[in-house]
Amino acid sequence: MGTALTLALFAVIGVRLVFLQAVDTPAYAGGGVADRTRTVELPAPRGAIYDRTGAELAHSVEARYVFADPTEIKDVAGTAKALSPLLGIPASKLTELMKPRKLENGNPSRFEYLARGVEIPAAKQVLALELPGIGVHRDERREVPGGDLAANLIGFTSQDMDGLEGLEARYDDLLSGQDGRRVYEAGLGDLAAPIPGGYSKTTPAKPGSSLTLTIDRDPQFKTQQILSAGMAQQRGATAAAVIIDVPTGEVLAQASHPTYDARKPADSDPVAREDAATSFVVDPGSVHKAITYSAALQEGVITPDTTLPIANSIKKGDTWFSDTHPANGRKMSVPGMLAYSSNVGTITIADRLGPDRLIDYQKRFGLGQPTREGLPGEASGRLLPADEWSESSRGSVPIGHSVDATPLQMAAAYAAIANDGTYVQPHLVKETIGPDGKRTPAPPPVTRPVLSPQNAAALRTMLEAVTTVDGATGLTAAVPGYRVAGKTGTGWRLVDGKKQPGEVSSFIGMAPAEKPRYVIAVFVYAPDGGGAAIAGPAFREMMQFTLRHYRVPPSSGGSAPKFVVYPR
Repeated sequence: MGTALTLALFAVIGVRLVFLQAVDTPAYAGGGVADRTRTVELPAPRGAIYDRTGAELAHSVEARYVFADPTEIKDVAGTAKALSPLLGIPASKLTELMKPRKLENGNPSRFEYLARGVEIPAAKQVLALELPGIGVHRDERREVPGGDLAANLIGFTSQDMDGLEGLEARYDDLLSGQDGRRVYEAGLGDLAAPIPGGYSKTTPAKPGSSLTLTIDRDPQFKTQQILSAGMAQQRGATAAAVIIDVPTGEVLAQASHPTYDARKPADSDPVAREDAATSFVVDPGSVHKAITYSAALQEGVITPDTTLPIANSIKKGDTWFSDTHPANGRKMSVPGMLAYSSNVGTITIADRLGPDRLIDYQKRFGLGQPTREGLPGEASGRLLPADEWSESSRGSVPIGHSVDATPLQMAAAYAAIANDGTYVQPHLVKETIGPDGKRTPAPPPVTRPVLSPQNAAALRTMLEAVTTVDGATGLTAAVPGYRVAGKTGTGWRLVDGKKQPGEVSSFIGMAPAEKPRYVIAVFVYAPDGGGAAIAGPAFREMMQFTLRHYRVPPSSGGSAPKFVVYPR
């Protein structure tokens, strides 16, 4: 009898188990298991940013994140007070984060970030507290080894590893990858303890890709150092310097003043975080004259041997334009006009060229549109359409006024002259590196012919007069042992189209002039004046370092020609 009863009981239990598994499983799964599941975010490792040599400019290191399950916390105020000194977050903010809240589906939230990028020793201290409802998991923290090195280009991320400025923001989707998550069934009372054999599903994180830039950290460091030293005594000043590799259009250095420490962006002035080369809109002044002379050469308006009688002043509309080196009506050569930056000579030549053709060449040289170098928020500048020209515009535009441009746009224009007349889009990204290590070159830069090689070479030779003729405007930019072609400029800073106090002084040059390898542009806005004393010498130091760094031999084709300013 006893045996029969026992067998009957086992049969009933067996039937019930089958019933539970075959019939009631969905109901049970929809109830109890859901209440016991925990979700842990698995942040995707963010890709690094390298310079052209493979040196790390920004990368992620292992850290921890601290999170809370508000349903498990027994003493919110006490927990916040205990965590505050370890996380460096006010207890009031932690209290707010740990408050119970409902998700969109009506269920209580069981996962809230308290802090990201926590250093491992601090995270271990958090774990040692054994606070109910508080957990720690693997995370990443962004590091910028160089501090302010290329900071205006690289930008920075938020604590949640979202790109906020610079290349970190522009390429955020590529760098950030895709986060994963782990969902598992846990027992009561221990947030981090999965039930052996319980429900568990992991979606792995997909790491982000990395960027290799065209920037070279050594010239970048030296360029920033030179710019900073030159600007040390200037108040409220802004400056930019750009180094372009002529054949490729690769930007080797792009420096701004002021700058900031990308490791501590919260401590910086937003103005100091701007990239001056792409956001600093100027009225370029006389560095624009190279574009006017380029157009005139290409259109046959002048030749390298052209001479013109040059008055001391010329009137356009209601405005007089004068020269700082009066010719007193004598004939002046084109190299002489460049050496002494003759406004009258440039305007006289532009009259023969005409507004339409000059505007066409401004566009060919890349003015009036962003270069699309790679940084977000790049300014486009503005060209004055021919139908908006007044009579005085016929004087101001050819000499670089009534023109809005950025330092990078002007540097790229000179790089076209250096590159035998072919414009190459300046760019910052050399390649991307996938999580699997596969390297993908960046799309090729936009190129277009602007001048014939012969006319580009002729203009380069004439621009050497600026650094060699007695009394020329660019003597301080000459580099011993190398032939240098370039141009000085004095313009204005524009904010919302309005002229600001003070001047923008500049020098853009190329070397070796006989076969240019590099173009360097230096722009200095000094509200109190004195920028001209900075731009030329800064160019000389930067170019001298760059040529030596890349082991470019001194000019072997002899010295620059002996220019005659006032032919008889």
